[in-house]
Amino acid sequence: MARKKYHDEGENHERWLISYADFITLLFAFFVVMYAVSVVNEGKYRVFSDALGEAFGGRAAASRTTSQVGPVLPIPDIVVRRRAEALRRERERLTRLAQELSSTLAPLVREGKVRVTQNSRGVSVEINASVLFASGDAALTAESSEALHAVAALLKDDPHAVQVEGHTDTTPISNALFPSNWELSAVRASSVVRLFEASGVALARLSAVGHGSNIPVASNDTAEGRARNRRVAVTIVSALPDPITEIPTR
Repeated sequence: MARKKYHDEGENHERWLISYADFITLLFAFFVVMYAVSVVNEGKYRVFSDALGEAFGGRAAASRTTSQVGPVLPIPDIVVRRRAEALRRERERLTRLAQELSSTLAPLVREGKVRVTQNSRGVSVEINASVLFASGDAALTAESSEALHAVAALLKDDPHAVQVEGHTDTTPISNALFPSNWELSAVRASSVVRLFEASGVALARLSAVGHGSNIPVASNDTAEGRARNRRVAVTIVSALPDPITEIPTR
């Protein structure tokens, strides 16, 4: 029986096309994935914005559009809800604290010597310097110590940071103790901080800042305006600061 003869078909020079096709397919898939993760999920962004608005009583918390903030990754709904809930609880805690401070300082609030407000930073207690100090002095008076001890009692077990800021009017001061309003405002703020520390407020939560006459709240052209500018502001700093409209608390 005769054997079949096999013919050598020779080398296939077109096998590279298979590898090339695989490479093109992978490259296409890569760019599809890159495009997918770069597309702004506008729906999820609006859900996040609406949730923040609801947390602040229906006020929009974010005014920028997606075109202004640039591409963002999709935000999971559960993250949006948790953030909104945390903001709501924080605002409620600060509102209760502002109400308690207003009640504690009610006589001074009625006399216009103390203002308690809730703002974007937290809760601010603005106290006229005449309530706390003698003119040109930074030592707390006995009368003021009683009011500040009452404030410290409310802040003692509160977890928020407390910043005390001293302010003066534009009237120059120069004596052996205070070469300028910078020193006077800083030492007055420090005096309040020391009283808070002695009353049990944790030192790590406290800070003191002297602004001199740089941040007036009234005109320095009148005696009433200058009296308003001479003040100490105690701010209970929000743990989740967000822009909200200032809310007077009386």
